[in-house]
Amino acid sequence: MVRIQRRKLLASCLCMTATVFLMVTLQVVVELGKFERKKLKDSNVQDGHRDVEGEPKHLKPFPEKEALALAGRPKVDAGSYPIVLWWSPLTGETGRLGQCGADACFFTINRTFQHHPMTKAFLFYGTDFNIDSLPLPRKVHHDWALFHEESPKNNYKLFHKPVITLFNHTATFSRYSDLPLTTQYLEGVDVLKSLRYLVPLQSKNNLRQKLAPLVYVQSDCDPPSDRDSYVRELMAYIEVDSYGECLQNRDLPQQLKNPASMDADAFYRVIAQYKFILAFENAVCDDYITEKFWRPLKLGVVPVYYGSPTISDWLPSNRSAILVSEFSHPRELASFIRRLDYDDGLYETYVEWKLKGEISNQRLLTALREREWGVQDINQDNYIDTFECMVCRRVWANSRLQEQGLPPKQWKADVSHLHCPEPTLFTFSSPASPALRGRSLRELWLPSFQQSKKEAQALRWLVDRNQNFSSEEFWALVFKD
Repeated sequence: MVRIQRRKLLASCLCMTATVFLMVTLQVVVELGKFERKKLKDSNVQDGHRDVEGEPKHLKPFPEKEALALAGRPKVDAGSYPIVLWWSPLTGETGRLGQCGADACFFTINRTFQHHPMTKAFLFYGTDFNIDSLPLPRKVHHDWALFHEESPKNNYKLFHKPVITLFNHTATFSRYSDLPLTTQYLEGVDVLKSLRYLVPLQSKNNLRQKLAPLVYVQSDCDPPSDRDSYVRELMAYIEVDSYGECLQNRDLPQQLKNPASMDADAFYRVIAQYKFILAFENAVCDDYITEKFWRPLKLGVVPVYYGSPTISDWLPSNRSAILVSEFSHPRELASFIRRLDYDDGLYETYVEWKLKGEISNQRLLTALREREWGVQDINQDNYIDTFECMVCRRVWANSRLQEQGLPPKQWKADVSHLHCPEPTLFTFSSPASPALRGRSLRELWLPSFQQSKKEAQALRWLVDRNQNFSSEEFWALVFKD
Protein backbone atom coordinates (compact mmCIF):
# COMPACT_ATOMS: atom_id res chain seq x y z
CA MET A 1 0.00 0.00 0.00
CA VAL A 2 2.80 2.35 0.94
CA ARG A 3 4.59 1.49 -2.31
CA ILE A 4 1.46 2.39 -4.36
CA GLN A 5 1.13 5.75 -2.55
CA ARG A 6 4.80 6.53 -3.28
CA ARG A 7 4.23 5.76 -6.98
CA LYS A 8 1.17 8.08 -7.05
CA LEU A 9 3.16 10.87 -5.35
CA LEU A 10 6.03 10.47 -7.81
CA ALA A 11 3.63 10.55 -10.76
CA SER A 12 2.00 13.72 -9.43
CA CYS A 13 5.36 15.43 -9.08
CA LEU A 14 6.33 14.49 -12.62
CA CYS A 15 3.04 15.87 -13.96
CA MET A 16 3.49 19.14 -12.11
CA THR A 17 7.08 19.46 -13.34
CA ALA A 18 6.02 18.81 -16.92
CA THR A 19 3.21 21.36 -16.63
CA VAL A 20 5.57 24.05 -15.29
CA PHE A 21 8.09 23.28 -18.03
CA LEU A 22 5.44 23.63 -20.74
CA MET A 23 4.21 26.93 -19.31
CA VAL A 24 7.74 28.38 -19.16
CA THR A 25 8.46 27.19 -22.71
CA LEU A 26 5.24 28.76 -23.99
CA GLN A 27 6.08 32.09 -22.29
CA VAL A 28 9.55 32.10 -23.83
CA VAL A 29 8.08 31.50 -27.30
CA VAL A 30 5.58 34.35 -26.82
CA GLU A 31 8.27 36.77 -25.66
CA LEU A 32 10.55 35.83 -28.55
CA GLY A 33 7.70 36.53 -30.93
CA LYS A 34 7.15 39.95 -29.36
CA PHE A 35 10.88 40.69 -29.59
CA GLU A 36 11.06 39.81 -33.26
CA ARG A 37 7.99 41.91 -34.06
CA LYS A 38 9.51 44.83 -32.10
CA LYS A 39 12.78 44.52 -34.03
CA LEU A 40 10.92 44.56 -37.33
CA LYS A 41 8.93 47.68 -36.41
CA ASP A 42 11.99 49.49 -35.07
CA SER A 43 13.98 48.70 -38.17
CA ASN A 44 11.14 49.98 -40.35
CA VAL A 45 11.24 53.33 -38.54
CA GLN A 46 15.04 53.55 -38.68
CA ASP A 47 15.25 52.58 -42.34
CA GLY A 48 12.62 55.10 -43.36
CA HIS A 49 10.43 52.40 -44.92
CA ARG A 50 7.45 52.67 -42.63
CA ASP A 51 4.24 53.08 -44.61
CA VAL A 52 2.91 56.62 -44.58
CA GLU A 53 -0.83 56.98 -45.11
CA GLY A 54 -0.53 60.61 -46.08
CA GLU A 55 0.85 63.89 -44.85
CA PRO A 56 -0.82 65.03 -41.61
CA LYS A 57 -2.64 68.29 -42.01
CA HIS A 58 -1.12 69.65 -38.80
CA LEU A 59 1.62 68.71 -36.38
CA LYS A 60 0.33 67.23 -33.16
CA PRO A 61 1.65 68.91 -30.02
CA PHE A 62 1.57 67.01 -26.77
CA PRO A 63 2.22 67.76 -23.10
CA GLU A 64 5.71 67.48 -21.70
CA LYS A 65 4.95 64.41 -19.56
CA GLU A 66 3.50 62.60 -22.56
CA ALA A 67 6.60 63.53 -24.55
CA LEU A 68 8.78 61.91 -21.93
CA ALA A 69 6.70 58.77 -22.05
CA LEU A 70 6.80 58.62 -25.84
CA ALA A 71 10.55 59.06 -25.84
CA GLY A 72 10.86 55.84 -23.86
CA ARG A 73 8.65 53.73 -26.11
CA PRO A 74 10.32 51.37 -28.57
CA LYS A 75 7.67 52.03 -31.24
CA VAL A 76 8.00 55.47 -32.83
CA ASP A 77 5.87 56.57 -35.75
CA ALA A 78 8.20 59.11 -37.33
CA GLY A 79 5.40 60.38 -39.56
CA SER A 80 3.58 61.86 -36.57
CA TYR A 81 6.31 64.35 -35.71
CA PRO A 82 8.47 66.88 -37.56
CA ILE A 83 11.52 65.10 -38.94
CA VAL A 84 14.87 66.84 -38.51
CA LEU A 85 17.49 65.18 -40.68
CA TRP A 86 21.21 65.42 -39.95
CA TRP A 87 22.67 65.56 -43.46
CA SER A 88 26.09 65.29 -41.83
CA PRO A 89 26.26 62.01 -39.83
CA LEU A 90 27.50 63.83 -36.74
CA THR A 91 25.33 62.10 -34.13
CA GLY A 92 25.26 58.64 -35.68
CA GLU A 93 21.63 58.22 -34.61
CA THR A 94 19.46 56.37 -37.13
CA GLY A 95 16.27 57.42 -35.38
CA ARG A 96 15.37 59.11 -32.09
CA LEU A 97 12.34 60.95 -30.82
CA GLY A 98 13.83 63.92 -29.00
CA GLN A 99 11.89 65.97 -26.48
CA CYS A 100 12.41 69.73 -26.53
CA GLY A 101 10.29 71.19 -23.76
CA ALA A 102 6.66 70.58 -24.70
CA ASP A 103 7.59 69.77 -28.31
CA ALA A 104 9.26 66.78 -29.89
CA CYS A 105 10.96 66.04 -33.21
CA PHE A 106 12.25 62.89 -34.82
CA PHE A 107 16.01 63.24 -35.30
CA THR A 108 17.86 60.97 -37.71
CA ILE A 109 20.88 60.68 -40.00
CA ASN A 110 18.97 58.37 -42.34
CA ARG A 111 18.84 60.09 -45.73
CA THR A 112 15.91 57.98 -46.92
CA PHE A 113 13.79 60.50 -45.01
CA GLN A 114 14.87 63.30 -47.39
CA HIS A 115 11.58 63.30 -49.31
CA HIS A 116 9.34 62.35 -46.39
CA PRO A 117 6.42 64.82 -46.15
CA MET A 118 7.17 65.47 -42.47
CA THR A 119 10.85 66.35 -43.01
CA LYS A 120 11.14 70.01 -42.04
CA ALA A 121 14.82 70.77 -41.50
CA PHE A 122 18.28 69.60 -42.52
CA LEU A 123 21.22 69.95 -40.13
CA PHE A 124 24.79 70.33 -41.40
CA TYR A 125 28.10 70.06 -39.57
CA GLY A 126 30.41 72.68 -41.07
CA THR A 127 33.55 70.59 -41.40
CA ASP A 128 31.61 67.91 -43.32
CA PHE A 129 29.69 70.36 -45.51
CA ASN A 130 30.68 69.71 -49.11
CA ILE A 131 29.37 69.92 -52.65
CA ASP A 132 29.34 66.17 -53.31
CA SER A 133 25.86 65.68 -51.90
CA LEU A 134 23.25 68.22 -50.90
CA PRO A 135 19.51 67.73 -50.26
CA LEU A 136 18.31 69.15 -53.55
CA PRO A 137 15.84 70.11 -54.80
CA ARG A 138 15.18 72.16 -51.69
CA LYS A 139 11.50 72.57 -50.88
CA VAL A 140 10.00 75.81 -49.60
CA HIS A 141 9.39 74.33 -46.14
CA HIS A 142 12.91 72.87 -45.85
CA ASP A 143 15.06 74.83 -43.41
CA TRP A 144 18.84 74.42 -43.45
CA ALA A 145 20.75 74.74 -40.19
CA LEU A 146 24.52 74.98 -39.72
CA PHE A 147 26.54 73.82 -36.72
CA HIS A 148 30.16 74.91 -37.01
CA GLU A 149 32.37 75.51 -34.00
CA GLU A 150 35.75 74.86 -35.62
CA SER A 151 38.46 76.84 -37.38
CA PRO A 152 37.71 78.30 -40.84
CA LYS A 153 40.65 76.38 -42.26
CA ASN A 154 38.45 73.28 -42.18
CA ASN A 155 35.98 74.77 -44.68
CA TYR A 156 36.58 78.31 -45.88
CA LYS A 157 33.53 78.29 -48.22
CA LEU A 158 31.22 78.75 -45.25
CA PHE A 159 32.77 82.09 -44.33
CA HIS A 160 31.59 83.93 -47.42
CA LYS A 161 28.22 85.61 -47.87
CA PRO A 162 26.95 83.41 -50.74
CA VAL A 163 27.17 80.28 -48.58
CA ILE A 164 26.46 81.39 -45.01
CA THR A 165 23.23 83.02 -46.18
CA LEU A 166 22.00 79.65 -47.47
CA PHE A 167 21.21 78.73 -43.87
CA ASN A 168 18.19 79.61 -41.79
CA HIS A 169 19.63 78.71 -38.39
CA THR A 170 23.20 78.74 -37.06
CA ALA A 171 25.28 77.63 -34.10
CA THR A 172 28.81 79.03 -34.48
CA PHE A 173 31.52 80.66 -32.39
CA SER A 174 30.16 84.10 -33.35
CA ARG A 175 28.18 85.95 -30.68
CA TYR A 176 25.74 86.93 -33.45
CA SER A 177 24.77 83.40 -34.45
CA ASP A 178 21.41 82.01 -33.37
CA LEU A 179 23.13 79.79 -30.82
CA PRO A 180 26.48 81.42 -29.91
CA LEU A 181 29.26 78.97 -28.99
CA THR A 182 31.82 81.63 -28.08
CA THR A 183 32.43 80.14 -24.63
CA GLN A 184 32.41 76.51 -25.83
CA TYR A 185 35.78 75.78 -24.20
CA LEU A 186 34.97 77.34 -20.83
CA GLU A 187 33.23 75.18 -18.23
CA GLY A 188 32.13 78.10 -16.10
CA VAL A 189 33.06 80.88 -13.70
CA ASP A 190 34.31 78.52 -11.01
CA VAL A 191 37.21 77.13 -13.06
CA LEU A 192 38.44 80.66 -13.74
CA LYS A 193 38.42 81.49 -10.04
CA SER A 194 39.88 78.15 -8.97
CA LEU A 195 43.37 78.18 -7.41
CA ARG A 196 43.83 74.42 -7.82
CA TYR A 197 46.75 74.65 -10.25
CA LEU A 198 48.08 78.05 -9.25
CA VAL A 199 51.82 78.04 -8.54
CA PRO A 200 52.85 80.87 -6.15
CA LEU A 201 54.86 83.63 -7.76
CA GLN A 202 57.90 82.99 -5.58
CA SER A 203 57.95 79.37 -6.73
CA LYS A 204 57.70 80.50 -10.35
CA ASN A 205 60.63 82.84 -9.79
CA ASN A 206 62.68 79.93 -8.45
CA LEU A 207 61.64 77.77 -11.41
CA ARG A 208 62.95 80.48 -13.75
CA GLN A 209 66.43 79.08 -13.11
CA LYS A 210 65.55 76.14 -15.36
CA LEU A 211 62.50 77.38 -17.27
CA ALA A 212 61.99 80.17 -19.78
CA PRO A 213 59.51 82.93 -18.92
CA LEU A 214 57.37 81.89 -21.90
CA VAL A 215 56.01 78.51 -22.98
CA TYR A 216 54.63 77.53 -26.40
CA VAL A 217 52.83 74.25 -27.12
CA GLN A 218 51.65 73.77 -30.72
CA SER A 219 51.73 70.81 -33.10
CA ASP A 220 49.52 72.24 -35.86
CA CYS A 221 52.23 74.12 -37.69
CA ASP A 222 51.92 77.03 -40.12
CA PRO A 223 48.14 77.59 -39.87
CA PRO A 224 46.32 80.60 -41.43
CA SER A 225 47.16 82.86 -38.46
CA ASP A 226 50.88 82.53 -39.32
CA ARG A 227 51.57 82.20 -35.59
CA ASP A 228 54.80 80.21 -36.01
CA SER A 229 56.39 83.06 -37.97
CA TYR A 230 55.62 85.43 -35.12
CA VAL A 231 56.92 83.06 -32.44
CA ARG A 232 60.07 82.35 -34.46
CA GLU A 233 60.76 86.09 -34.59
CA LEU A 234 59.93 86.50 -30.90
CA MET A 235 62.48 83.81 -29.99
CA ALA A 236 65.21 86.11 -31.26
CA TYR A 237 64.46 88.54 -28.42
CA ILE A 238 63.34 86.38 -25.48
CA GLU A 239 63.65 82.77 -24.36
CA VAL A 240 60.70 80.50 -25.17
CA ASP A 241 60.26 76.85 -24.16
CA SER A 242 58.49 75.18 -27.09
CA TYR A 243 57.18 71.68 -26.36
CA GLY A 244 55.05 70.95 -29.43
CA GLU A 245 56.15 69.85 -32.89
CA CYS A 246 56.19 73.48 -34.03
CA LEU A 247 59.53 75.14 -33.25
CA GLN A 248 60.26 72.43 -30.68
CA ASN A 249 63.25 72.99 -28.41
CA ARG A 250 62.10 71.11 -25.31
CA ASP A 251 60.52 67.70 -24.64
CA LEU A 252 57.49 66.86 -22.57
CA PRO A 253 57.65 63.75 -20.39
CA GLN A 254 57.00 60.65 -22.52
CA GLN A 255 53.59 60.02 -20.98
CA LEU A 256 52.42 63.50 -22.02
CA LYS A 257 53.48 63.43 -25.67
CA ASN A 258 50.15 62.01 -26.80
CA PRO A 259 47.83 64.85 -27.92
CA ALA A 260 45.09 63.30 -25.77
CA SER A 261 47.10 64.27 -22.68
CA MET A 262 46.60 68.00 -23.29
CA ASP A 263 43.78 67.96 -20.75
CA ALA A 264 45.57 65.67 -18.30
CA ASP A 265 46.32 66.83 -14.79
CA ALA A 266 50.05 66.17 -15.26
CA PHE A 267 50.14 68.38 -18.37
CA TYR A 268 48.39 71.17 -16.48
CA ARG A 269 51.02 70.92 -13.75
CA VAL A 270 53.82 71.37 -16.29
CA ILE A 271 52.26 74.45 -17.90
CA ALA A 272 51.24 75.99 -14.56
CA GLN A 273 54.92 76.41 -13.64
CA TYR A 274 55.36 79.14 -16.24
CA LYS A 275 54.62 82.83 -15.86
CA PHE A 276 53.44 83.35 -19.44
CA ILE A 277 52.13 81.21 -22.27
CA LEU A 278 51.88 82.07 -25.96
CA ALA A 279 48.18 81.52 -26.63
CA PHE A 280 47.95 81.85 -30.41
CA GLU A 281 44.87 80.70 -32.31
CA ASN A 282 45.23 78.93 -35.64
CA ALA A 283 42.99 81.51 -37.32
CA VAL A 284 42.01 85.12 -36.77
CA CYS A 285 38.22 85.42 -36.56
CA ASP A 286 35.85 87.50 -34.47
CA ASP A 287 34.88 85.53 -31.35
CA TYR A 288 36.88 82.44 -32.34
CA ILE A 289 38.36 81.72 -28.90
CA THR A 290 39.59 78.25 -27.98
CA GLU A 291 41.09 76.44 -25.01
CA LYS A 292 44.41 78.12 -25.88
CA PHE A 293 43.03 81.22 -24.16
CA TRP A 294 40.89 79.76 -21.37
CA ARG A 295 43.33 77.06 -20.24
CA PRO A 296 46.10 79.40 -18.98
CA LEU A 297 43.50 81.53 -17.18
CA LYS A 298 42.34 78.39 -15.37
CA LEU A 299 45.94 77.47 -14.49
CA GLY A 300 47.03 80.90 -13.25
CA VAL A 301 49.36 81.56 -16.21
CA VAL A 302 49.18 84.88 -18.05
CA PRO A 303 48.19 84.31 -21.70
CA VAL A 304 50.02 86.27 -24.35
CA TYR A 305 47.16 86.17 -26.81
CA TYR A 306 46.88 86.40 -30.58
CA GLY A 307 43.67 85.53 -32.40
CA SER A 308 40.18 86.96 -32.10
CA PRO A 309 40.16 90.75 -32.71
CA THR A 310 37.25 90.89 -30.24
CA ILE A 311 39.11 89.19 -27.38
CA SER A 312 38.88 92.29 -25.16
CA ASP A 313 35.13 91.68 -24.91
CA TRP A 314 35.77 88.32 -23.23
CA LEU A 315 38.63 88.99 -20.80
CA PRO A 316 37.79 88.15 -17.15
CA SER A 317 39.19 91.57 -16.22
CA ASN A 318 40.93 94.43 -17.99
CA ARG A 319 44.29 93.07 -16.85
CA SER A 320 44.18 89.31 -17.33
CA ALA A 321 46.01 88.85 -20.65
CA ILE A 322 48.69 90.47 -22.78
CA LEU A 323 47.42 91.20 -26.29
CA VAL A 324 49.90 90.80 -29.14
CA SER A 325 47.88 93.23 -31.26
CA GLU A 326 48.93 96.07 -28.95
CA PHE A 327 52.62 95.72 -29.89
CA SER A 328 54.06 96.83 -33.22
CA HIS A 329 56.77 94.14 -33.31
CA PRO A 330 57.81 91.01 -31.37
CA ARG A 331 60.77 93.01 -30.12
CA GLU A 332 58.46 95.35 -28.20
CA LEU A 333 56.42 92.44 -26.86
CA ALA A 334 59.57 90.70 -25.62
CA SER A 335 60.69 93.87 -23.86
CA PHE A 336 57.35 94.19 -22.07
CA ILE A 337 57.35 90.54 -20.93
CA ARG A 338 60.88 90.88 -19.57
CA ARG A 339 59.74 93.91 -17.60
CA LEU A 340 56.89 91.93 -16.02
CA ASP A 341 59.19 88.98 -15.41
CA TYR A 342 61.53 91.11 -13.29
CA ASP A 343 58.86 93.22 -11.56
CA ASP A 344 56.77 91.04 -9.21
CA GLY A 345 54.40 93.89 -8.39
CA LEU A 346 53.63 94.57 -12.04
CA TYR A 347 53.28 90.87 -12.83
CA GLU A 348 50.80 90.35 -10.00
CA THR A 349 48.47 92.95 -11.49
CA TYR A 350 47.76 90.38 -14.22
CA VAL A 351 46.76 87.63 -11.79
CA GLU A 352 45.16 89.79 -9.10
CA TRP A 353 41.67 89.10 -10.47
CA LYS A 354 42.24 85.37 -9.99
CA LEU A 355 43.78 85.66 -6.53
CA LYS A 356 40.77 87.71 -5.40
CA GLY A 357 38.23 85.66 -7.36
CA GLU A 358 36.86 88.79 -9.01
CA ILE A 359 35.59 88.69 -12.61
CA SER A 360 34.57 92.18 -13.65
CA ASN A 361 33.52 91.47 -17.24
CA GLN A 362 29.72 91.54 -17.20
CA ARG A 363 29.48 90.39 -20.83
CA LEU A 364 31.36 87.20 -19.97
CA LEU A 365 29.34 86.60 -16.81
CA THR A 366 26.06 87.13 -18.65
CA ALA A 367 27.06 84.82 -21.51
CA LEU A 368 27.95 82.03 -19.08
CA ARG A 369 24.80 82.55 -17.04
CA GLU A 370 22.40 82.68 -19.96
CA ARG A 371 23.77 79.98 -22.25
CA GLU A 372 21.41 77.02 -22.59
CA TRP A 373 24.08 74.32 -22.68
CA GLY A 374 26.93 73.14 -20.50
CA VAL A 375 30.56 72.10 -20.95
CA GLN A 376 31.49 68.75 -19.42
CA ASP A 377 28.40 68.97 -17.22
CA ILE A 378 26.15 65.90 -17.03
CA ASN A 379 23.42 68.02 -15.46
CA GLN A 380 23.05 70.16 -18.59
CA ASP A 381 22.38 69.49 -22.24
CA ASN A 382 25.38 69.70 -24.52
CA TYR A 383 25.45 72.24 -27.32
CA ILE A 384 24.52 69.71 -30.02
CA ASP A 385 21.33 68.72 -28.20
CA THR A 386 20.55 72.40 -27.65
CA PHE A 387 21.13 73.12 -31.34
CA GLU A 388 18.76 70.32 -32.33
CA CYS A 389 16.08 71.60 -29.97
CA MET A 390 16.45 75.19 -31.18
CA VAL A 391 15.63 74.05 -34.70
CA CYS A 392 12.85 71.75 -33.48
CA ARG A 393 11.15 74.52 -31.51
CA ARG A 394 11.34 76.90 -34.48
CA VAL A 395 9.74 74.29 -36.72
CA TRP A 396 6.88 73.95 -34.22
CA ALA A 397 6.55 77.72 -33.87
CA ASN A 398 6.00 78.07 -37.61
CA SER A 399 3.53 75.20 -37.62
CA ARG A 400 1.45 76.97 -34.98
CA LEU A 401 1.54 80.22 -36.96
CA GLN A 402 0.27 78.38 -40.03
CA GLU A 403 -2.52 76.79 -37.99
CA GLN A 404 -3.63 80.31 -37.12
CA GLY A 405 -3.57 81.30 -40.77
CA LEU A 406 -0.47 83.45 -40.27
CA PRO A 407 2.65 83.43 -42.47
CA PRO A 408 5.62 81.46 -41.07
CA LYS A 409 8.57 83.36 -39.67
CA GLN A 410 11.58 83.55 -41.98
CA TRP A 411 14.92 82.96 -40.30
CA LYS A 412 18.06 83.69 -42.28
CA ALA A 413 21.75 83.82 -41.39
CA ASP A 414 23.92 86.75 -42.40
CA VAL A 415 27.65 87.37 -42.64
CA SER A 416 27.91 88.26 -38.95
CA HIS A 417 27.03 84.65 -38.05
CA LEU A 418 30.42 83.44 -39.28
CA HIS A 419 33.14 85.89 -40.21
CA CYS A 420 36.89 85.66 -40.72
CA PRO A 421 39.01 88.17 -42.61
CA GLU A 422 41.49 87.22 -45.28
CA PRO A 423 44.60 85.49 -43.83
CA THR A 424 47.73 87.63 -43.74
CA LEU A 425 51.44 87.01 -43.25
CA PHE A 426 53.33 89.01 -40.68
CA THR A 427 55.15 91.93 -42.28
CA PHE A 428 58.49 91.10 -40.70
CA SER A 429 58.31 87.63 -42.33
CA SER A 430 59.59 86.99 -45.82
CA PRO A 431 59.09 83.79 -47.86
CA ALA A 432 62.56 84.41 -49.28
CA SER A 433 64.16 84.31 -45.85
CA PRO A 434 66.47 81.30 -45.40
CA ALA A 435 64.73 80.50 -42.10
CA LEU A 436 61.42 80.06 -43.93
CA ARG A 437 62.53 77.93 -46.87
CA GLY A 438 60.36 74.85 -47.21
CA ARG A 439 57.54 76.52 -45.29
CA SER A 440 55.22 76.47 -48.31
CA LEU A 441 52.05 75.73 -46.32
CA ARG A 442 51.93 79.20 -44.80
CA GLU A 443 52.01 80.68 -48.31
CA LEU A 444 49.03 78.60 -49.48
CA TRP A 445 46.41 79.97 -47.10
CA LEU A 446 45.86 83.24 -48.96
CA PRO A 447 45.28 81.64 -52.40
CA SER A 448 43.15 79.00 -50.69
CA PHE A 449 41.00 81.75 -49.19
CA GLN A 450 40.70 83.50 -52.55
CA GLN A 451 39.65 80.29 -54.27
CA SER A 452 37.09 79.63 -51.54
CA LYS A 453 35.36 82.87 -52.62
CA LYS A 454 34.92 81.44 -56.12
CA GLU A 455 33.75 78.14 -54.66
CA ALA A 456 31.16 79.95 -52.55
CA GLN A 457 29.81 81.85 -55.54
CA ALA A 458 29.64 78.71 -57.68
CA LEU A 459 27.92 76.73 -54.95
CA ARG A 460 25.34 79.45 -54.38
CA TRP A 461 24.48 79.60 -58.09
CA LEU A 462 24.00 75.83 -58.26
CA VAL A 463 21.92 75.65 -55.08
CA ASP A 464 19.71 78.54 -56.24
CA ARG A 465 19.13 76.60 -59.45
CA ASN A 466 17.65 73.98 -57.12
CA GLN A 467 18.72 70.90 -59.03
CA ASN A 468 21.19 68.18 -58.24
CA PHE A 469 24.60 68.81 -59.76
CA SER A 470 27.84 66.96 -60.27
CA SER A 471 31.27 67.84 -58.95
CA GLU A 472 32.33 68.36 -62.57
CA GLU A 473 29.70 71.11 -62.95
CA PHE A 474 30.83 72.72 -59.72
CA TRP A 475 34.54 72.82 -60.54
CA ALA A 476 33.84 73.99 -64.08
CA LEU A 477 32.09 77.02 -62.58
CA VAL A 478 34.87 77.63 -60.05
CA PHE A 479 37.57 77.75 -62.70
CA LYS A 480 35.47 79.43 -65.37
CA ASP A 481 37.31 82.37 -66.94
